[in-house]
Amino acid sequence: MPDITDQFRLDGKVAVVTGGSRGLGREIVLGFAHAGADVVITSRKVDVCVALAEEVRARTGRRALAVGCHVGKWDDCTSLHEAVAREFDHVDVLVNNAGMSPLYGPDVREVTEELWNKVLAVNLSGPFRLSALFGAQMHEGRGGSIINISSGAALQATAATLPYGAAKAGLHALTSGFADAFGPNVRVNTIVCGRFLTDVSKAWDLDALTADLRRFQPLQRAAEPHEIVGTALYLASSASSFTTGAMIRVDGGAPI
Repeated sequence: MPDITDQFRLDGKVAVVTGGSRGLGREIVLGFAHAGADVVITSRKVDVCVALAEEVRARTGRRALAVGCHVGKWDDCTSLHEAVAREFDHVDVLVNNAGMSPLYGPDVREVTEELWNKVLAVNLSGPFRLSALFGAQMHEGRGGSIINISSGAALQATAATLPYGAAKAGLHALTSGFADAFGPNVRVNTIVCGRFLTDVSKAWDLDALTADLRRFQPLQRAAEPHEIVGTALYLASSASSFTTGAMIRVDGGAPI
């Protein structure tokens, strides 16, 4: 039998990661590059993407393309797809990681139309457009994998996360829908994330969070960003060849 670890390699593959310049996206980019993939790093701040692309090339020797893109704008999504096509003759993996969850007051009536539309544009409309574009390319070519990054808010939203939770719940619907649309040679799955200590966590009350996690979550802690990479690598690689339409929780056992 072949070495099972070979199934987790991404040699010869091209991976596009949105929101790839920091947080979970940065860790996924570096993890994929170390596993042999060439990577496309995209976010609204192209200069940060360029810096990470240089780091990828220096640390791994892989090709890395930096592209500025606001995934909440369909024209930007189209431009991203075209930019990747000019650089690479195929794409094997799309990670819809870019997201946002702006704060609003305690009264849900304070959610403005602008905030609602902005949250759904980035967290739902962008992944739909990019999955349609890159998924069709994969489907017509050599196949591939689409990985959506979701949140426990999609399963149990709170008063403070209603727009975000609604958008991420919609992302779950896209997962099953695109798995059907582009099967059998394109797999589409979602990672449902718990609490990760990214830049966003700087706004959290970490003492209160830690107390809650110790009471209600089996692993009793928040995750470090690199702890997303194992699941993402599984879903991107041939190791997950019979996994599609799945929602995989990486949340330390958080109650739903």
